[in-house]
Amino acid sequence: MSALSSWPKDGNVAGESESAAADMDLFGLAQMVAHNAGGMVSIEDPHSHVLAYSASDQTADQLRVLSILGREGPRDYLTVLRKWGVFDRLRNTDEVIDVPAHEELNIKRRLVVGIRHPADATARAPRVLGAIWLQQGDQPFKSDAAEILRGASAIAGRLISRSLDAPSTEALLIQRLFGAGGTAVEIETVATALNLSQAGPAAVVAFALTATEEATATEPAALGSILRLRASSFRVDSVTTTLGDRVYVLLPGYRSAHAVTSWTRQLVEQLEATRSLALRAAIACPVADLGAVGAARAEVDRVLDSTVATYPKGRVTTLSESRTAVLLGELLDLVGSRAELHDPRLRALFDYDRKHSASLRDSVETYLREHGDVRNAAAALQVHPNTLRYRIRRVEDILGMDLGDHADRLLLEIQLALQRRPHTRPPGPSA
Repeated sequence: MSALSSWPKDGNVAGESESAAADMDLFGLAQMVAHNAGGMVSIEDPHSHVLAYSASDQTADQLRVLSILGREGPRDYLTVLRKWGVFDRLRNTDEVIDVPAHEELNIKRRLVVGIRHPADATARAPRVLGAIWLQQGDQPFKSDAAEILRGASAIAGRLISRSLDAPSTEALLIQRLFGAGGTAVEIETVATALNLSQAGPAAVVAFALTATEEATATEPAALGSILRLRASSFRVDSVTTTLGDRVYVLLPGYRSAHAVTSWTRQLVEQLEATRSLALRAAIACPVADLGAVGAARAEVDRVLDSTVATYPKGRVTTLSESRTAVLLGELLDLVGSRAELHDPRLRALFDYDRKHSASLRDSVETYLREHGDVRNAAAALQVHPNTLRYRIRRVEDILGMDLGDHADRLLLEIQLALQRRPHTRPPGPSA
């Protein structure tokens, strides 16, 4: 039994075809199909241009010879195929089509199957990447020829789509410039290839969609195309790439940090108003030179990853505006992930509030927020200063802390901030 004829008949050949396609090109596939199905193979694109073919013998008809020599089928026969509805059936079915011989044109019988993009397996209108044609020779097709063609179609779909979807050399260089792949990049080579100055300063802007219905329906590539056009309008030397679900823009040699921030804010506002795209953006500016672009991308990613980043105007922020909030958030994440860093003394304070319907926690949080200024804290709580002083002494007794000591104050602020995070459970009742 051949490698192709052993595949399941339902077309579910992802695993097999993926491995088969890993070390094969279209010419190798054409030869393998010809050997296993009997006959001669040509693989064509949607416009009937020949992409690859197997070896021919003396039984090759005029259509095959002209197609290979001219790299496309003769117009007369293409007209006949359209009249017979072959191309319509190729677009609308995954089945192998039996195309009869045409004596007047001296064309022999053929089997043909469409090639589809593998990502469109369940789509209503899958992308047709071409077709595989099998011409009959002196001998009839082998009994499992149709099954072999269906399997070959899956392999060809992966081979062609891989070529179509593969990023260009320039796109790969840009991705490496932004730190993708984790390998060092030769800045001089990248700068020369992209016609960029190695010297700074530069700006790096990262964009991410917020979680909305429109965001779910928006492909990262589509968003990248929009932002690339807008960035190129702002600066003709801008460089844009899409990594995962985020889009990154490099603005080399910018002249004004204020102009970069204003452009980013205006862009975010316009895309929300005109396209219902709710974006967040983080700006690293200045970036010393091209060699620092990858590190800048990591920094803006930290901002977009943060749940506490500061966005003073809309949904755009800079590293300087968000540095404190981001670092504090990451510190709290670290503390929150380790149970041994949670202070068990807070449980007694929360127990006291529950048992006595008190508000010692709110009182001490306000007191700390006002930097120990009793009068300001009391005014915020709408209580008498002496009442607040009593409450603070009570907190100190319960926790065994001295809030006049800066270390105790710092620890308590961190622990209380940790408890305010939505994913942190307040300590349960003490035993």
